Amino acid sequence: MKVFLHYEDNEVTDYHKSLKMTLPKSWKTGPVSRLLEQFVESYHLSNNFDVRNPLDQKHLHLAQRVAAENGGEAIRLQPLCSDAIVVDELDDRADVYICHGAGQTKAELAAEQAKELALKQEELKNTVVCARFGCQLRFPKGGPYPTNCQYHRLPPVFHETAKYWACCPTKKAYDWDEFQAIPGCLMGTCTEVREEQQGSKLFLGGTDLREQAAEPANLKSIADFNKAQSAGGAAAAPVLERLQGVLNELGVDVELFQQVVQGMRDEYSSSAANESELLQAVAQDLGSKLKASLKAVAAEQLRIN
Repeated sequence: MKVFLHYEDNEVTDYHKSLKMTLPKSWKTGPVSRLLEQFVESYHLSNNFDVRNPLDQKHLHLAQRVAAENGGEAIRLQPLCSDAIVVDELDDRADVYICHGAGQTKAELAAEQAKELALKQEELKNTVVCARFGCQLRFPKGGPYPTNCQYHRLPPVFHETAKYWACCPTKKAYDWDEFQAIPGCLMGTCTEVREEQQGSKLFLGGTDLREQAAEPANLKSIADFNKAQSAGGAAAAPVLERLQGVLNELGVDVELFQQVVQGMRDEYSSSAANESELLQAVAQDLGSKLKASLKAVAAEQLRIN
């Protein structure tokens, strides 16, 4: 059995060294620490490394390159326990790397992992994940609540091989990591309570999509529209929905419109007594800003003429 030992954990490339070792039969069932000991001894016998770059076995460990969990190229070094058995850990002609930092025995590693697991379980017991769709922020139960919550208004859709959020149907992914990387379309404050408008379903599938496609369009009459405008407040929501649709036809992204509306909601949420007043304030503010923009366009046209 042959192994290749490499010391590259130094910015000075002149101090790097590789060593090919043919292991005696008895070494195969021995600890990997014997390989490290042999390498250090050989290292100090060459190029005056014992003076130029002395190595201390007590402050070194062996490691192997391992592939990423998703099956990609080897991207990280996995430390080997000092008392691990050679034949159990290494293949014939394996590349092994000498790295700075004291090694661990199997017992020490197990104790460390147990400690990390206990800390993680304690954290999970005393914290919660934001209830908003797409936000994975974790915070203490009862707050304080993070204010940088980026989330989706509607649940995820898993249909055939496509994955996307119902509120952002144009942003589809076919890989789970890619799907999780899709940024939320709204910003706000984290919460422990799932909002009513999110609905009871945590995700949608093909059956839900077919049911939605079979539902007849809910057309609003002119009387309904006038009633919504005159009533204001919560009844004014159709006005914002209609405005969203019209602006989308003119090329304004739905995500952009929803972000602006959510920003106004956050701005007026502290001063509004209820949802009705909040929506009315948002509609008035948005209307005044659109009016100002149109006036600016008209003024520019007059100046050009």
